[in-house]
Amino acid sequence: MTKGKCCLICKIFGLLVVVGALNWGLIGAAKINLVAQLLGGIPKAERIVYILVGIAGVMKLLSCFVPCPACCGKGSCETK
Repeated sequence: MTKGKCCLICKIFGLLVVVGALNWGLIGAAKINLVAQLLGGIPKAERIVYILVGIAGVMKLLSCFVPCPACCGKGSCETK
C-alpha cells in the first residue's frame, strides 16, 4: 500500500484504467465509443489502446495484492 505517492508507471496505469472506465460508461449510457472517436477510427491504434487498458487493469488488480516494486523502492510503501 502506498501513502499517496506513486511512481510514474502507477500513474500511467491509473490513467489508462480511468480512460477504460469512462469509455465503457459512455458506451453503456450513450453508445459513444470515445476511444474510436479520438483515434479517428484507426483500427490498429484502437486495438493498441484497448490492449494497454487491459494490461493496466490487470496491473491495478495485482496492485491490490502485491505492492509495486518501483513505488516501494522509494520508501513510499507502508511496512507491516
